[in-house]
Amino acid sequence: MVNCSFCDGSISKGTGVMYSKKDGTLSYFCSSKCRKNQLGLGREGRREKWTPRYRSYKKESK
Repeated sequence: MVNCSFCDGSISKGTGVMYSKKDGTLSYFCSSKCRKNQLGLGREGRREKWTPRYRSYKKESK
């Protein structure tokens, strides 16, 4: 199983989206919400309060 490139949540087999850029890098997304936030809006997952990545980032900084 792979993790979402935006929120770091696990993606079960058969779900999610794999996005490849022109430079050959791959991004995996668990939902369209994550895909739109990263690609369309240019946000980072560790700065959005609803993501598990944010929660783990805040734990480490304390």
